[in-house]
Amino acid sequence: MSDLLWQKDGVQVDARIMRFMAGEDVVLDREFFLCDIRASKAHVEGLERIGVVNTGDAAAMLSELDVLAEDFRAGRFVLDATYEDGHSAIEARLTDRLGDAGRRVHTGRSRNDQVLVATRLWLKDRLAELAWTGITIADICLDRAAEPSLPMPGYTHLQRAVVSSTAMWFAGFSEAFIDNAQRAHQTFDLLDANPLGTAAGYGVNLPLDREHTTQKLGFSRMQVSPIYAQLSRGKLEIAALEALGSAMLDLRRLAWDLSLFTTAEFNFVSLPSAYTTGSSIMPNKRNPDVVELLRASYATVAASRSEIEQLLSLPSGYQRDLQFSKAALVRGFTHGLQALSLLPDLLTRLAWNAPAMRAAIEPAMYATDAAVEQAAKGVPFREAYRVAAQAAAAAGQGRTPEQSLSARTSPGGSAHPGLEVLHARLKVLKDTLPQYRPPA
Repeated sequence: MSDLLWQKDGVQVDARIMRFMAGEDVVLDREFFLCDIRASKAHVEGLERIGVVNTGDAAAMLSELDVLAEDFRAGRFVLDATYEDGHSAIEARLTDRLGDAGRRVHTGRSRNDQVLVATRLWLKDRLAELAWTGITIADICLDRAAEPSLPMPGYTHLQRAVVSSTAMWFAGFSEAFIDNAQRAHQTFDLLDANPLGTAAGYGVNLPLDREHTTQKLGFSRMQVSPIYAQLSRGKLEIAALEALGSAMLDLRRLAWDLSLFTTAEFNFVSLPSAYTTGSSIMPNKRNPDVVELLRASYATVAASRSEIEQLLSLPSGYQRDLQFSKAALVRGFTHGLQALSLLPDLLTRLAWNAPAMRAAIEPAMYATDAAVEQAAKGVPFREAYRVAAQAAAAAGQGRTPEQSLSARTSPGGSAHPGLEVLHARLKVLKDTLPQYRPPA
């Protein structure tokens, strides 16, 4: 391991203790390294603006930071156990290349605000990706909701209840993922504050140009209080994981539907073959393994959120406990976004089995229609309900699923689905969401 930033003369460093303290931190920092370099460049520019670093040294540091970023992307520089963490690797590289000029990079900052700003930049990218993934899913669901609608049973308590349709099913998940995209956007706004320049949580005796670094890094505002900058660590990671978890909950319910609908007992849906696997022993089987793993994926995100929450039984100020929040954050977002990324193609390619869905619609499922019709004619609803309940099977005589659906004129119902309202919400989100470009 390279020289420790905090090493004091005469203090013996125990290798076992160092391994425990470093843990997987340097590996996890690979996720944040380019964000850390980007923030370091803004910090160097800020130091130049207040005259702490001269123009020549600043230019040399900025150039070397660009080279380091390119070397990291190309695999020529590897963040490994040579370094305590990504922060020390940046300083070690600049010192190695520039000598005393490189040693000036840490003036006026702490590893505390370094990790805060790198994490915040990383999370902004992840939340933008989450929001745009939600938009993509909602778009596909709306497109499929506009297809010729197929009648299907609607369920409550997993029992056949009323006539529903594929259009209503898709519209429901479309609105869900519009909400998920909006929540991701709102969480993006919540953490879009620049903590760089708060140092170890109490500021420094330099007139740092924090407005410049805020603008340079693309933050909408400065996080003012150094103490709150430290208090926000963990809290904002939880908020981000909650936004991700909101989408994962809807993914879980959607996957549950598909798990049921693909059984022989339902036989409502056929999945693309790429989303199924064979049995290791039963030649007749094709299993919906991908859907089942999508259904299980919420657990990883929920566990990550809980893990960070358990770390936050802390007083104010920085505590080393928070180092353990990195693994949970990376694990939750990596798995959650990977799971959600499979959904657009799956929704585009799944095929409905119209005859099986129609066959599952039984006469008693028109009883609610019959009761409401009588109530509309002036019969007290409870009396109409009682009569319909007593003759539920007869209520369906002469009715078709299409008649039931076309009569559902309440806003959002099958005859008045309001897809234009959802399209309008999508447009507003697309116009206001931060742009996201997946890394090459």
